[in-house]
Amino acid sequence: MRQKLQNLKNEALAQIIQATDPAELKNLRYHYLGKKGALAEIAKDLSRLEPEAKKDIGQLFNDTKSAISEALGRKLEIRNSKLEIDTSLPGLKPPLGHLHPVTHAIEEISSIFEKIGFVRVRYPEADWDWYAFEALNMHRNHPARDDIETFFIDAPEDKKMGKIVLTPQTSNSQVREMERVKIPPIRMVNIAKCYRRQSDVSHTVMFHQFEGLVIDTDINITHLKGTIDHFVKQFFGPKRQSRLRPYHFQFTEPSFEVDVTCDICLGKGCKLCKDKIHRFCLRLGGRTHLHDEIRFKN
Repeated sequence: MRQKLQNLKNEALAQIIQATDPAELKNLRYHYLGKKGALAEIAKDLSRLEPEAKKDIGQLFNDTKSAISEALGRKLEIRNSKLEIDTSLPGLKPPLGHLHPVTHAIEEISSIFEKIGFVRVRYPEADWDWYAFEALNMHRNHPARDDIETFFIDAPEDKKMGKIVLTPQTSNSQVREMERVKIPPIRMVNIAKCYRRQSDVSHTVMFHQFEGLVIDTDINITHLKGTIDHFVKQFFGPKRQSRLRPYHFQFTEPSFEVDVTCDICLGKGCKLCKDKIHRFCLRLGGRTHLHDEIRFKN
């Protein structure tokens, strides 16, 4: 019966579309919706169905009846309308697609930092080993420089720059921005994709990361704290609070973890945050902590 209703619906809609005069539409209404019409005949068989099937088929029956009735109404309305339609005009295109949530987040983050004087920069996501590791003072034997951790491109190696890698972090932008500007001050933020050979329930081989770099005179940790506070309130909400928690990271000193109050209880304590503080991730791609993605240097 399901197939029968579907076929009936398709048949009726096709005939309604092709109908050209009111008399034809009237006959179609009688044929499908009349007391002795096709749908009325099908309705007689509904009572013989099992209760579970009756509910499902009954819903389909009502949908079919509504679709045919609405199609007839629209066709008659068009026929009775006195408005003239210029068929040479182009049709209205329906809206297609939307921006990805990550794209929305990138635009919002960029806007927040631009309002406090940061400039968003963009640098290669496939870059030389020198920019990704060597210039950041990562020694040759560091595990991250092994091909079990990093994606290396199968391309000729440069004598100075080394191999080409898919950037494992956004810090290559710091070196390139300092090369470009040459003379401080610098106030930049970079939002880009990063690639690492990590794949499990909480990691993917590609994730988004953003980091900022400020180089100027009289810059200290209070500026870092103020910048993070501003970002947290703008991005997560005016009632959210942040804290810097000292933590050891191999290549930045001093280093901090960043905590933000829970979005459920706002730091009062609940089952979600447990210890009254809920860690969050600024990397947008499923990483667990902020690490040193926002770096301020004197």
